[in-house]
Amino acid sequence: MSKLNKTTSPYFNTPIKDFYMDLMVKRSIPPSANDTIVTIEAKYEGRPDKFANDYYGSPRLWWILPTRNMDILIDPIEDFKAGVAIFVPSRESVQDLV
Repeated sequence: MSKLNKTTSPYFNTPIKDFYMDLMVKRSIPPSANDTIVTIEAKYEGRPDKFANDYYGSPRLWWILPTRNMDILIDPIEDFKAGVAIFVPSRESVQDLV
């Protein structure tokens, strides 16, 4: 059973069987005292990738936001709306993940 090598992928923990990805095994983003509560600005509406690029320096880390905010961002694109307050893990916490 092999796994994806890209540590920035939300599918990193998902096994591959017979050349196909198995059921997704979500990565865990535990709450931390260093998390910040951020209200999504209009310029980021529907664009968690743009937010991740500006905050973490990489659009590939967009998945961290809906993973950390599963109760708030049910749909990671449509629910990423201006005025919604979300928990944003610190840059240091994210560096420990990737």
